[in-house]
Amino acid sequence: MKKMLLAFGMAGALFGGSVAWAEEAATATTPTEEIVLVEEAGDTTNTKTDTTAAIAEAAPVEAVAPAEEEPTLDTGDTAWVLTSTALVLLMTIPGLALFYGGMVRKKNVLATMAHSFIAAAVVSIAWVIIGYTLAFGEGNAFVGGLDKFMLAGITTEALSGTIPEILFVIFQMTFAIITVAIISGSIAERMKFGAFVAFIALWVVIVYAPITHWVWGGGWLGNDGALDFAGGTVVHINSGVAGLVAAYMLGKRMGLGRESMAPHNLTLTVVGASLLWVGWFGFNGGSALGANGSAGYALIVTQVAAAAAAISWLITEKLARGKASVLGGVSGAVAGLVVITPAAGFVTVGGALAMGLIGGVVCFWGITALKRALKADDSLDAFGLHGVGGIVGAILTAFFASEFIMGDNAPANVMHQLWVQVEGVLATIAYSAIMTFIILKVIDLIIGIRVASDDERMGLDLSQHGERVE
Repeated sequence: MKKMLLAFGMAGALFGGSVAWAEEAATATTPTEEIVLVEEAGDTTNTKTDTTAAIAEAAPVEAVAPAEEEPTLDTGDTAWVLTSTALVLLMTIPGLALFYGGMVRKKNVLATMAHSFIAAAVVSIAWVIIGYTLAFGEGNAFVGGLDKFMLAGITTEALSGTIPEILFVIFQMTFAIITVAIISGSIAERMKFGAFVAFIALWVVIVYAPITHWVWGGGWLGNDGALDFAGGTVVHINSGVAGLVAAYMLGKRMGLGRESMAPHNLTLTVVGASLLWVGWFGFNGGSALGANGSAGYALIVTQVAAAAAAISWLITEKLARGKASVLGGVSGAVAGLVVITPAAGFVTVGGALAMGLIGGVVCFWGITALKRALKADDSLDAFGLHGVGGIVGAILTAFFASEFIMGDNAPANVMHQLWVQVEGVLATIAYSAIMTFIILKVIDLIIGIRVASDDERMGLDLSQHGERVE
């Protein structure tokens, strides 16, 4: 993210400088001009022409390089990121809470929605204490230092590019919140609430923050040139892989394949997906960190990719199952949103259309054939949508990153960029999988991660929270 800010700053400085130099060239005195010197204001009788003296006086002794401008606050950029921050938080509470809550059985709806709600609470505290500094503090290629522990040194005047750094802190906090909440889709209906709280508190610090540093905080992936505009690697692959590992460790839900696991209220799911779609404008558009053309383009490609993926999913589902379902349509839209996320600031509308069409088909395969092959009970398809969609999006970014959008920053060699993207995907999968396994194993040894059989039959609403929906 810092690299993107630096690129935007340098581009602005060059553009501003070129305009200033052009204006100077247009108004500069030439040797053929006749310059009139006025002896006294208002006295036209004492004027004379002295071209030589005037030129000598006006000519600079030597060219002076324009001074580098200090970063300054831009109120338009600040207003847009303030709005985007609220939109991204809207994606988790209530968006993801409703999306997931509608897909579980009635006896688990409150417990499932509570996962998104508690993620907002736990991650907010962990982020300001240590998460932000590990992600964006001065450190090494793998993790940030502790220089911004408890947001030390971040005053109201401190800037991150053209916005207040404290605003950048909370904008990035909302990304951490939704990443953690996505994982809950894989473990729904069978994980202890206390174990989930302990897991996300550790995971956001040990897994999410370092990977964020790799890509956006000055770490090795960003320095290698990995393209991830708004979180295909950091958010979606990371959370999808963690969810898959958690699903394996928890085991399958009781009665899976023998009892009905049908969603209890798809109306909630449709409303939740709609909120996710709207909120994604802040997710992708806000990642431009400014009210500018890059943000505008991020919005249009986000819309196009979501629409294309919804259509391609519905067509695929119709061909495969004979009917195009409402759940399939909203799932397809989410798949398209995930796929375009890493590329939102790098591709044209045509690229977004192609990525959306591909993403809808591949993610449908991810929640059907691939899910059966993996034999994991990924309850609400966190891996099938977010993990698979994030991988597809990261790889396709190498092919569709456009010079028309990126200018001189566009990849010069597609195959080299493809390798860098694959490198990021593999590193994220490996680190997220290994560390998620270790964290869950430790928690399982201490307090256990799965509810008792009787509690699962009763439903997590009653067994974990003492409440139920009538």
